[in-house]
Amino acid sequence: MEYTRCLIIGSGPAGYTAGIYTGRANLNPVLYCGVLPGGQLTQTTVVENFPGYPDGVDANEMMGDLEKQCRRFGCDVRTGVVTEVDFSKKPYRVKTDHGEELEAETVIVATGASAKYLGLPDEKKYNGQGVSACATCDGFFYRKKTVAVVGGGDTACEEATYLAGLAAKVYMIVRKPFMRASDIMIKRVEDNPKIEVLYETNTVGLYGENGVEGAHLVYRKGQPDERKYDLPIDGFFLAIGHKPNTDVFKGQLDLDEVGYIKTIAGTPRTNVEGVFAAGDCADSVYRQAVVAAGSGCMAALEADRYLNKIGK
Repeated sequence: MEYTRCLIIGSGPAGYTAGIYTGRANLNPVLYCGVLPGGQLTQTTVVENFPGYPDGVDANEMMGDLEKQCRRFGCDVRTGVVTEVDFSKKPYRVKTDHGEELEAETVIVATGASAKYLGLPDEKKYNGQGVSACATCDGFFYRKKTVAVVGGGDTACEEATYLAGLAAKVYMIVRKPFMRASDIMIKRVEDNPKIEVLYETNTVGLYGENGVEGAHLVYRKGQPDERKYDLPIDGFFLAIGHKPNTDVFKGQLDLDEVGYIKTIAGTPRTNVEGVFAAGDCADSVYRQAVVAAGSGCMAALEADRYLNKIGK
C-alpha cells in the first residue's frame, strides 16, 4: 500500500494550484488527473479572464503551464481516476481505475462539475465554435451579436441578463410555457428590451458552416399546432445546470441535494477532518477558473496546517 501525506483528486485550476502550493510546502503530493486532465476548461478555446494573460491564452496551453508548474515543485502528477474512497479511518484510503491503492493523511478533492447538455450531437460538433456553457467565460466573444440561452431557471435568467449587456439580441429558449426562476429574475428578463423569451420551444439541432449560425427549433413539440423553424444566432449557451463530479464521495462526505460538497463557511474544510474540497465540486455559485485556483490555494494551506497540527 503506497503512502502519501497529501493526495489531490482532480486536475483543473483548483487541483493544479493545490499541487503547486503543497509541492512548495514539501508535502510531496500525489495528484490524479481524473477523467478530463486539465478539467472542463480544456473544453473551451481561448481564456481571456484569467489574470496574467493580457492577450488571452489557449485554454489547453494554460492548463499545460499549470501542470508544468505543479511538477516543478515536486507534485507527482498521474493519469487515472479515483474510483473508491474510504474516509472512515486514518490514514484515508483510495483506489484508482489502474488498480493502485494509496493511504493519505490529507485529501484535497478538486473533481469539478460538468455542465448539463441537451444531448444533441450538434452540441459536441460545435463545442468551442458557438456552443458554450458559461456566459461569463465566453460572452465577450459575442459583443453586438445574436445569441440564445437555453433554460428557464435563475441561472438562465442571470446568463441572459449578463449577455444582454454585451450582445445585440438575446433569445431565451424555454421548454415549458413558464419560467421556474424567481419572480425578481423573471421581471429582470421581461424588462430587458434586448431579451426575447421563446416559451414552449425545444432545440432539436444547430447548423452552420464554420461554427454556429443558427438553431433548429420546434414550437409546441408534439401538439397539433407544432411548428418547426430556424433561428439565426451566433452563439448557443446552455444554462440548464451543472452536475458536480462527486458520486464517488457519496456516503463519505456531506453533499447537498444536488451533489456539491458541503464545506464549512469561508473554508475548504469538509465534515471529515483532513479532507478538503476546492473548485467547482464545492462551488455552485461562481464556477470561474480564478475562483477555483484560489480555493485550491486555500485547501493546500489548510492541508499543510492540518499536517503540522497532527505532527505528520
